[in-house]
Amino acid sequence: MLLAGALFALFMTGFWLYCLTEVILTPAADCRGLSKQGWIAVVAVTFAAGAFAWLVIRRPVRESATVPMPIAGGPGDQANIASQVWTDADDAAARHPAGRAKASGRPAAPKGPDDDQEFLRALSRAIDGDPPASDEF
Repeated sequence: MLLAGALFALFMTGFWLYCLTEVILTPAADCRGLSKQGWIAVVAVTFAAGAFAWLVIRRPVRESATVPMPIAGGPGDQANIASQVWTDADDAAARHPAGRAKASGRPAAPKGPDDDQEFLRALSRAIDGDPPASDEF
């Protein structure tokens, strides 16, 4: 019984420290409901209740993480490019490996066999008993 109580206290202390650290590292603009100093005070003073409240309320409204790409070749091409604004978030997305694929304009490589349409067509032909085309395999 004493060991269970000690483990629970250790877990709650870790949970509290995690939430307190997250509040401190969260930018002030992303704090919802209270100011950043208010959240730090609530989590520090109320221990587990404040930490739990932070976990429930902290979720920011998600915006789409698409990188704006100019549409080239259409009428008013220069006006279209000039109307788009490149932000710091777009710059960060372009530096991230997942964002580079979006910024390059090429379709992403298949993540698995079920995402590869050519593979699925070849598999379907193999199951149906049709011979593969000369350019396959």
